[in-house]
Amino acid sequence: MKKIFLLIPVLALAMAAQAQVTASNELKTLIGQSFGYFPKVKETENAVVTAQEKLTLTELNKYPEVTADASYAYVRPKIEIPLNGENFQFAPVHNVSGAVNANYLLFDFGRLKANVNRSKDDLLYARHNVENVKAQLAYQVSNVYYNIVYLQKAIGIQDSVLRFLNENKTIVESQLRNGTALRIDLLNIQASIDNEQNRKIDLQNSLQKQLNLLEYTTGSKQTAHAGSFDFDISLTDPGAALGAAQQNNYDFILAKDRIKQAESDLAITRISEKPTIGLKGSAGIKNGYVPYIADMRFNYMAGVGLSIPIYNGGKNRQQQKLQQNIIRQNELAVETLAGTYKKDIEQALTDIGSSLERIRNTRGQIEQAQAAQGLASTRFKGGTGTNLEITNASTNVQRALLTKLQYEYQLCIAKLELTKLMGYPYWQ
Repeated sequence: MKKIFLLIPVLALAMAAQAQVTASNELKTLIGQSFGYFPKVKETENAVVTAQEKLTLTELNKYPEVTADASYAYVRPKIEIPLNGENFQFAPVHNVSGAVNANYLLFDFGRLKANVNRSKDDLLYARHNVENVKAQLAYQVSNVYYNIVYLQKAIGIQDSVLRFLNENKTIVESQLRNGTALRIDLLNIQASIDNEQNRKIDLQNSLQKQLNLLEYTTGSKQTAHAGSFDFDISLTDPGAALGAAQQNNYDFILAKDRIKQAESDLAITRISEKPTIGLKGSAGIKNGYVPYIADMRFNYMAGVGLSIPIYNGGKNRQQQKLQQNIIRQNELAVETLAGTYKKDIEQALTDIGSSLERIRNTRGQIEQAQAAQGLASTRFKGGTGTNLEITNASTNVQRALLTKLQYEYQLCIAKLELTKLMGYPYWQ
């Protein structure tokens, strides 16, 4: 275990602090297809359009509001009094009026600006969320892609094992005809072939499931034919990796966006205590002017309005306390996220170091197993070996090759995980 942990800093110091990521063009193409196909991406992109429309709506509040009014009222009894022996009417029975009204907020002491900033924060959050969904989708597609690569290689190993066993089955059949072998030898080797064939079927079933997932995420039915686990990232120390994550990973970016949104809400709450000054005016025609109350006459009005908040039961102050606590809560969430990412980065680096060490160890195991298989095959063909020796030798080679393949796969996935944590857009 000490060997593994000592390997990590050695690897880290040997690499540049600036991580460089390489990925196959086929993987990049599949990820690009997923961005245009997967519904979740389209959903978040539409949220950006919605946020942009809300920003535009908020900015429109800087313009005056103009309305047109028209009314008619029939009033009875007549409003009249006796004057100089005659009844004098002060208001018409048929009241008609029409006017154009305008209101304009002259001074809002930063209300509009604060609300526009809040809308801009929402728009930025929506855009960052699109990139976050794309990063998550890219990671999902990459996992499926390298699962397919692993299963294809595993099936290739199974095919080589089956070829070896079938070759030896042919030899046993020949020896059986010549009387130098027993039927039980043929049955045993056939049982081994059937067992390996079932393993191949299981691998093919798993491969088909991964291909279904690939179609689900990308819309592509093509089969990946990558030759190796070619995903790579230059390693760095955990501190630098965490710094890169805090700068590039959209979990951190969105968390910081939420802090800005809460700060904007606090600014809006504080400004609500300030007064507002507005202009208002109207112009139109109406009847009812004494003494010619039936005549329609032009009229207009202009004025200034002042509104000053005085008392609301302390709700504004309590709202400010609430918003300050929300800011603090979001700041604590960033600290929690940093702790989680530090742990995950260290684990990913540990997995990379362990896999590299294991791959080195399996190379000797494979050479020894293949040498033993060759010797057993020679002995078997010469009539001095047994079917059990052949089966064991084949199994050992298969296990060694599959073990190395599994470690290569784990190394690739660990590098992919580290890249995701650090937030590098390797698909670009």
